[in-house]
Amino acid sequence: MRIRMKIAMSGLRNGQPWPPVGQITDIPTGEAQHLCASGIAEEVSDGPPAEETATPPPPEDTKAPAPETATAPAETKRGRGRPRKTPTAEE
Repeated sequence: MRIRMKIAMSGLRNGQPWPPVGQITDIPTGEAQHLCASGIAEEVSDGPPAEETATPPPPEDTKAPAPETATAPAETKRGRGRPRKTPTAEE
């Protein structure tokens, strides 16, 4: 079955790296159906061989920017011993 990768995968498949995003490849039907069902790949209809229809991966700048998070002030860590009572507004 011919599929087009939608997500980059790490590791190896049968001793070879996974195809990059956008590349079309032939893999066994059961494995292809599993990848398509999980959204990692999409089925490609019959057409020219995989080498002729391979597309380059999308540019990296299309990723959504990381959300900004507020950083909490760092607390100082104390050593062993009896903990001190923290002052309150009433004191």
